[in-house]
Amino acid sequence: MSAPRNPLRRLWADGGVAINGWIAAPSIITAEAMAAAKWDALTVDLQHGTADYASLLAMLPVIERSGAAALVRIPWLDEGIVMRSLDAGAMGVIAPMIETPEDAARLVAACKYPPEGRRSFGPIRARFAWGNDYPSWANDEVVPLAMVETRAGVEALDEIASVPGLGGIYIGPSDLSISHGYAPGFDRQEPEMQEVIFSILERCQTAGIRCCLHCGSVEYAVGMTDKGFSMLTVGSDARFVEAAGKKVVETFRAGTGG
Repeated sequence: MSAPRNPLRRLWADGGVAINGWIAAPSIITAEAMAAAKWDALTVDLQHGTADYASLLAMLPVIERSGAAALVRIPWLDEGIVMRSLDAGAMGVIAPMIETPEDAARLVAACKYPPEGRRSFGPIRARFAWGNDYPSWANDEVVPLAMVETRAGVEALDEIASVPGLGGIYIGPSDLSISHGYAPGFDRQEPEMQEVIFSILERCQTAGIRCCLHCGSVEYAVGMTDKGFSMLTVGSDARFVEAAGKKVVETFRAGTGG
């Protein structure tokens, strides 16, 4: 059997844990700066980020050249944007607010060509990026990831995880925390939230499906690597720039007494 063409699936097949970068700002320079760090995967955020479809088309080639798996977090569960993201060349789709197995089945169907799904044919840029034989292997390589980030999603997790063709569960800790009565944020330390997160992970492992987690700090992500997560996202380009800028100003003012 040949090695997977999707860099993320290839890493997973080798038993690795992926570190995923997050691109919230639609800039080729930002994408190049992030890609230079050699992430295993890079996700363009179309939900809360500021990218549109034109900027997605500009950034995906940059990500691909770096060797990272190009992923897209879509704005909502909408078959049209799922298919357009894949036609643009994305190797995975992260869909927010998945709460039922029917939601997950819609996501999978939009990611796969018939007879396995309902994806319409027209891989305009994907064919340029991946070759004329792309349609023959796309169903096996594209990774549909369902975000579980509400109480309803947690309650239906076993049914969601059992949907054929689903590539994995992606835990969104901010919305998940809000749904449990906490302020939004990453890197949860509350016993209740850790119990929820590790319960999701355990149930994914039981179902034989990948589980991914969005983290705010690399320290928290490192602490999660031996727990069984398949992919850990750390921060975002916008947060990195913000943190570095604050550090420079704080250091300057401390050094000059300003």
